[in-house]
Amino acid sequence: MRKLLLIVVLSSLSLVACNKERNARKNNIIPPTELTDIVAKRSVSRIWTRSTGDGEGRLGLRQGPAAAGGMVYVADVEDGLRAMNAETGGVQWSANASSGISSSPGVGEGLVVVGTLEGEALAFEVDTGAQRWSSQLSAEILSAPVVSRGIVIVRGNDGRIHGLDANTGTQLWQYDRTTPTLTLRGNSPVIADAGLVFAGFDDGHLVALRLEDGGLVWDQAVAVGEGRTDLDRMVDIDGRLASTGSEVYAATYQGQIAAVTSESGRPLWARPQSSYTGIALVGDEVITVDSEGNVWGLDRRSGTSLWKQDKLAHRWLSGPAQQGNTVLVGDLEGYVHWIDVDSGELVARERFGKEPIRATPVVSDGIAFVQTTDGELAAYRINNL
Repeated sequence: MRKLLLIVVLSSLSLVACNKERNARKNNIIPPTELTDIVAKRSVSRIWTRSTGDGEGRLGLRQGPAAAGGMVYVADVEDGLRAMNAETGGVQWSANASSGISSSPGVGEGLVVVGTLEGEALAFEVDTGAQRWSSQLSAEILSAPVVSRGIVIVRGNDGRIHGLDANTGTQLWQYDRTTPTLTLRGNSPVIADAGLVFAGFDDGHLVALRLEDGGLVWDQAVAVGEGRTDLDRMVDIDGRLASTGSEVYAATYQGQIAAVTSESGRPLWARPQSSYTGIALVGDEVITVDSEGNVWGLDRRSGTSLWKQDKLAHRWLSGPAQQGNTVLVGDLEGYVHWIDVDSGELVARERFGKEPIRATPVVSDGIAFVQTTDGELAAYRINNL
């Protein structure tokens, strides 16, 4: 299997929550840092919760919600796709898939698009849930599709990126890249901006493609794998990319976090850091979570460290998401943590459930949506005390 997750580590997550010390010794991993009381400086209110199905379990999909236009969309491996009112959690429509949905939803231009374990891309009408088209691609689809300028961009788990006609699902172009033998399970979602598609690959390279025809514009190495074994040489770009329009930011596992120009891929800065969750841009800061569970605030122009929050180390955090002047992350025991973006201080905490939160939360119109691996979804607001 090309896309290999570190199965021993992932399968231990729920067990660790029950008996962290014993299982940490058994699986030869560092136990998660015990949480200590914090002085809450933000008031968190849970607006609603809803079960969306059985969840991804231990498949390692990092399935999360998508939100737009006052709606939130959630996919489940066995239970299909749901559209819910963002304010109330009320289900507006649901749709089934011909095979298990493996990606998070992608929303845009009147469509909700998901990918399946069998390599199908499925497009549904955003208002009704009626299926518009299906397109059989080359491999399972693990990351959220993107819709831009009449084209749906879908990434397969085999290194191929497909450009599909948004109206018909017909393939317009394909970009193919060989993947290393050993990689983390998962793919960095592509992003589209100003007629370009940016994608990070498992060999540590970041590329820009023309949206109209998939042609390669530039290819820049963010990190280069080093070492004697395939495991040592893993430098996957697996987390979310970020773009300002003129710069693109990417982070690699066992490598670097870097900023490059959108137009040419010219490096602006880089610093050593290992991450598999990706990046959030908040004003002049780059927020990232390293592979040890430390949350960092970096200067967007230079990469200089502004602050480091280390009280959540080894808690297998999700990627960060901005909500007001905070960023929130989920952890392996179902806690949600809010961090002040200016100081890096923990300012609020809420336990949603007991199952891991692996997907990056999504924030829309001030509401944060958080999804656990057992298919539970919650909506939160946050205010100053």
